[in-house]
Amino acid sequence: MEAFRRITRFLTEQGTVPGVQLAHAGRKASTERTWKGGGPVGPEAHGWQPLAPSALPFSERHPVPTELTAGQIQEIVGQFAAAARRALAAGFETVEIHGAHGYLVNEFLSPHSNHRTDAYGGSYENRTRFALEIVDAVREAWPAEKPVLFRVSATDWLDEGGWTPDDTVRFARDLHAHGVDLLDVSTGGNASGVSIPTGPGYQVPFATRVKAETPLAVGAVGLITEAGQAEKILANGEADVILLGRELLRNPSWARQAARELGAEIRVPIQYHRSV
Repeated sequence: MEAFRRITRFLTEQGTVPGVQLAHAGRKASTERTWKGGGPVGPEAHGWQPLAPSALPFSERHPVPTELTAGQIQEIVGQFAAAARRALAAGFETVEIHGAHGYLVNEFLSPHSNHRTDAYGGSYENRTRFALEIVDAVREAWPAEKPVLFRVSATDWLDEGGWTPDDTVRFARDLHAHGVDLLDVSTGGNASGVSIPTGPGYQVPFATRVKAETPLAVGAVGLITEAGQAEKILANGEADVILLGRELLRNPSWARQAARELGAEIRVPIQYHRSV
């Protein structure tokens, strides 16, 4: 927490709102760095046994995970709440629960990866129980005036047997009722070997549907790379915010360039004034 306080304090001083994402990798855990192949890492290389809702590996390359017991599920819910309390003490102003991309929460949501027969598997209500328990625990630990976000994969991109856009709309209503302030709408990551029709803004329609059919605010993501493209999505009412990831890794100056292109003024650290 102390190390993060230095970062959050600096960000706040520059007029930025620091946020943190809380996640559990589930059956995708214990893997190598992506630039070293990203494959599973066994105990011989300081890896560990992954946990999941069901003993189903993500792919043939991945080990069979250990199915979580009901007691372990409750322990993880408590760990999310504890992480939220630490994040607050570290100076973060917003927190996002990662429920997408085939990580643990997403694994519980989807019938593709959740074959449980207890209270956490089977029906839609049972498969969403874990996620909503985490939301409730984090929301209780997090101040009411500070936002809680939730990241979702709106579809598994499977023809059958997976999480669907219809499920996402229904889930968005549940999340809103449980105190989530914004849904970060991504897709995929829970089923290996699927074909995803990517292209500029290819995930925006999923966010747009949630925005149109629920009271929950939404963030659009996915190959949004140009300032004009982002501005058009907002101007057309397709989303409430634009969330960028890889584009900011490619171009850390994206925000300043977008501001110049769109005629907006932004505040930058004094060290950067000569470059504005």
